[in-house]
Amino acid sequence: MTKTPNNELRDLVLKIDNQKKPRSLSELMPRVQETFNHPQNKVSKSVLKLQARGEITHDDQIGNSRIPDVFVSSKTLNYLLTIAAATVTAIIVFLLPQSLYPWIYIRNFLGVIFVLFLPGYAFQKVLFPVNLPGEATSDNSLEIIERIGLSVGLSIALVSLVGLLLYYSPWKLDLTPIVLSLFALTLIFGTAGFARENQASKAKLSGVATKINI
Repeated sequence: MTKTPNNELRDLVLKIDNQKKPRSLSELMPRVQETFNHPQNKVSKSVLKLQARGEITHDDQIGNSRIPDVFVSSKTLNYLLTIAAATVTAIIVFLLPQSLYPWIYIRNFLGVIFVLFLPGYAFQKVLFPVNLPGEATSDNSLEIIERIGLSVGLSIALVSLVGLLLYYSPWKLDLTPIVLSLFALTLIFGTAGFARENQASKAKLSGVATKINI
């Protein structure tokens, strides 16, 4: 017997859920949407019906259940990695002597990431927590490339601004104030971006649940 589109979508959702093992509905839905080229509302409705029947179970249950304040997802991992990278780099810059070979190469590599990527990466998450402006494709690889380019551009702008402000400040352009300033920016923007991502995800899932009356 030929499968109906609804049964085909149901089987696909269960297959992706079993194989990819997403940690939340906010991770599962985009993966199904990329594979099954149907309207988002149809995909969301099928996913939520399977959740209501107990065929799939995730922490961010919607409908009669609550959505947790923080999803255990890639967003959390990205945030922790960003803060950890900034923290480790700052510690290494202060503690590792410049004459200590070959560790100096690691220090320099982390320093480049710290200056030319991390501040802008954290800041662009504040500006665009979900989608980049004008994005008309679901190609994740393309969005990653765009975000990397945007992160580098924003980092250069932020570092230039920090350098200008420090130059006219009592601290001047010394290593310590530069590192502490960039670390503070990364921490502040990273935390704000993480909060905005979670807020946007919860709003999106709540909106879907409202539309299909669950």
